Amino acid sequence: MIYLTTTRLIDPEALTCAPGSLTIADGLITAVNGPTQKGARVIDCGGLCLAPGIVDLGVKIGEPGERHKESFRSAGLAAAAGGVTTIIARPDTNPAIDTPEVLEFVTRRAAEDAPVRIRHMAALTKGREGREMTEIGFLLDAGAIAFTDCDHVVANTKVLSRALSYARSLGALVIGHPQEPGLSQGAATTSGKFSSLRGLPGVSPMAERIGFDRDMGLVEMTGARYHFDQITTARALPPLERAKRNGFDVTAGTSIHHLTLNEFDVGDYRTFFKVKPPLRSEDDRQAIIEAVASGLIDVISSMHTPQDEESKRLPYEEAASGAVALETFLPAALRLYHAGDLTLPQLFRAMALNPARRLGLPQGRLAAGAPADLVIFDPDAPFVLDRFSLKSKSKNTPFDGARMQGKVRATLVAGRVVFQEGFDAGL
Repeated sequence: MIYLTTTRLIDPEALTCAPGSLTIADGLITAVNGPTQKGARVIDCGGLCLAPGIVDLGVKIGEPGERHKESFRSAGLAAAAGGVTTIIARPDTNPAIDTPEVLEFVTRRAAEDAPVRIRHMAALTKGREGREMTEIGFLLDAGAIAFTDCDHVVANTKVLSRALSYARSLGALVIGHPQEPGLSQGAATTSGKFSSLRGLPGVSPMAERIGFDRDMGLVEMTGARYHFDQITTARALPPLERAKRNGFDVTAGTSIHHLTLNEFDVGDYRTFFKVKPPLRSEDDRQAIIEAVASGLIDVISSMHTPQDEESKRLPYEEAASGAVALETFLPAALRLYHAGDLTLPQLFRAMALNPARRLGLPQGRLAAGAPADLVIFDPDAPFVLDRFSLKSKSKNTPFDGARMQGKVRATLVAGRVVFQEGFDAGL
């Protein structure tokens, strides 16, 4: 039994941040602010913050097919160093996770190699090609936690409506990428004065709104459980608010990069800032922050997407999209805290509690009976990020050389320490 004391407890359910203590036994939280139990190992946390471990919805891992970009082991080590205790892995692998056999393979490999929990989403259509839906029932039985074709938008409306109807009959969660594929094809930036000055192909923010409206119409028709993976523009917020107000089973997420960066960060064609969807205007960024603060946007994800050096050292238009973010997720999010945009409980509501709730997982809470998946961190510790110090195999981070605040001191999964740095308290 472990008794963690002298901590600042970040409770995303009560939206509080207050001094307190936590008791852990047999991999579970057994008491919050309870008395010291006889025989418990008392650990003084020295005023550090203690929060539920991050549940990261939408992580790309290279296995199978691209292990040189990221393996289950390297992703797990990066997650532990970043305070991520549960990875929800995407199915955009090679081959795609679209059969029970592939799902069982990656589930087994993840359990063998990663120090954190990893759950997998499965593809919605075979090969993520948008032509024929996968065997959703069998994949559910094999452990799929949700279904998505990631950024391969299912353009065939009839195929998508059938998949949503079938998912609805099984109670499966479908995750969609709100983009109109024709408008967004070949885009490298958000259209506007900046992209025109740089001579880069852009996509209008309206492409996100059109994609949202199409998918929302099908959700209304089928009654499916649906999550929009990345809402990044102000134009998509009013229809999202209407959908929630009308009682549809709809949630939405956004990425940490769209909350902390904008289109001008691309600068002189810096490909580490090329993500999908492209970085938006500052007005859009501020609108998305406000939507997270109000709870309209439910989830913040890292959208960790490792790319090798060769795919990034290309002209901006040709370079691969994506950035690694498992280790930088928390310090990047703390930029919003230090700027006064979001409180620590609001951040962990979106990074831990809400994704766990949406996926039906017991994590994300500081409550008796919840798994002891925890992160202990110093929100004020300053550092300059060196991308070569990251534990991910790929080093494509837009925060290379950036001054950041906030360091993870320890990460626990089921009460077991999986990462510890600068915190020698006998854990």
